[in-house]
Amino acid sequence: MVKRFISYYKPYKKLFFFDLLAAFTTAACDLVYPMMTRNLVNDSIPNKNIRMLVVFGVTLLAIYFIKAACGYFMQYYGHVMGVHMQGDMRRDMFLHLQKLPNTYFDNNKTGDLMSRMINDLMDISELAHHGPEDLFVSLVMLIGSFTVLCTINIPLTLIIFAFIPFIVLFTWKQKNKMLTAFMETRVETSAVNSNLENSLSGIRITKAFVSHEHEIDKFQKGNNRFKSARSRAYKVMAEYFAGVGFGIDFLDYVVLIAGGIFTYFNIINLGDFFAYLLYIKLFTQPIKKLVNFMEQYQNGMTGFKRFTSIIDEKTEEDGKIELKDVKGNIEFKDVHFSYEEKSILEGIDLNIEKGKMLALVGPSGGGKTTFCNLIPRFYDVTEGDITIDDKSVFDVTLESLRSNIGIVQQDVFLFTGTIKDNILYGNQNATDEEVIAAAKRANIHDFIMKLDDGYDTYIGERGVKLSGGQKQRISIARVFLKNPPILILDEATSALDNTTEYMIQKSLEELCKGRTTIVVAHRLSTIKNADEILVLTDKGIEEKGSHEDLLKVDGLYKELYESQFLNLKK
Repeated sequence: MVKRFISYYKPYKKLFFFDLLAAFTTAACDLVYPMMTRNLVNDSIPNKNIRMLVVFGVTLLAIYFIKAACGYFMQYYGHVMGVHMQGDMRRDMFLHLQKLPNTYFDNNKTGDLMSRMINDLMDISELAHHGPEDLFVSLVMLIGSFTVLCTINIPLTLIIFAFIPFIVLFTWKQKNKMLTAFMETRVETSAVNSNLENSLSGIRITKAFVSHEHEIDKFQKGNNRFKSARSRAYKVMAEYFAGVGFGIDFLDYVVLIAGGIFTYFNIINLGDFFAYLLYIKLFTQPIKKLVNFMEQYQNGMTGFKRFTSIIDEKTEEDGKIELKDVKGNIEFKDVHFSYEEKSILEGIDLNIEKGKMLALVGPSGGGKTTFCNLIPRFYDVTEGDITIDDKSVFDVTLESLRSNIGIVQQDVFLFTGTIKDNILYGNQNATDEEVIAAAKRANIHDFIMKLDDGYDTYIGERGVKLSGGQKQRISIARVFLKNPPILILDEATSALDNTTEYMIQKSLEELCKGRTTIVVAHRLSTIKNADEILVLTDKGIEEKGSHEDLLKVDGLYKELYESQFLNLKK
């Protein structure tokens, strides 16, 4: 774990070196000052050596300037290094999240992932900067002050250092308590963030169902768990700092009493005693730094542990072959798919010829959307294989596979931004003219031009300022812009009124020409011209054939079609 943490210093090793150099210089300056004080008290002042007093004053002033310069460097560049390392970790986490399978996001809350990326990594930044710096300075100060103290009086030094193991033992015993407390706090923080993100995303549902009290109660329960966890963490911290603080104060007490006795019996002189008191202050400073470091280390490493738990998640397996010049012939070979031990598809054998349209119909839960999701490998088959132009989807790269497939789903997601930004997701390199052409084909251009800012209109979070039909048409415009050889339309017109659906359907029919198209449709009237229709149920493919062929069979498709036709007549 520590080795992985240290690896993030590599791009900033020069800055790290200079930061430690500045820390060493600061520590050296602190060690010089008491020795100069000792000489001043023992020699210069009793002998009235004004020249040495002036030299002392000038030297001390120079030391203060050097310390100030080093302090500025450590505070600014040290923190900059920490922030850059934090940014690198956040970048790595984001890039890794992009490569994780959909199943990971099915099982993890968005708010929890955001908490890990923002809150957890914030403390890592402080550890990255202060951790090595405090350890290095403490080491220099401890060795330096111990060495100097031994030159003054070895017995007194040994008496003081006899109490150090007790402080170290207490610190070590508290370490695991802090680790547990900080981890619990982070878990509860993530839970609060997840609940908050979920509640705010569904605020309109809350208002519609007048469920404020339920949401408040749910939030308060999580908030109370967080407060309890945080309180326990502060209790452990209080015990830790109070105990170590007492130990450090006791060191001062030992120096004062024992040093006073040594001075009384002329074992050391007054100047040595004075210098001894100053060096003990220098000696206890690194101990305090180490105390703070231990708390900071436990806090930061719990965050880093949660960070690495995401980084260690297995990514989607990627093929090595580039899928080029796609014709669009798709074949399912004995495909099985199960999700959380529940069988969704079993033994699907099917060939979809290039340029043909396949329609999927059937009751909810029959596996229609799952069928579509297996082709771009949003989920991987449990058994069997799927090929495109005789190339397994597992052998080709995910990027080339998905770049050749255009998808319009029933659940439209629009990103926070402008209309143009969202259409450009179909092709980030498209020109304004191509964006406009795609919008026209999706029958959304006229609406856009009526807006004050046109294509630069801000649509709010998840397109909240648009109607369902408008959002659907923008998502369709994306596919027009992408212009892929394979289309997947998962109830693409489900959110549109009949008039708009008719216009969009004409555009989609034009787009489908010469392309392999898979359509999931609820309204059977939209797929009458499909080359082949599959009726999918939880039993698998129950019926297969053209619209006319299936109507001749007294089966589920005929039942569904006649049911919708009667409803339309009513």
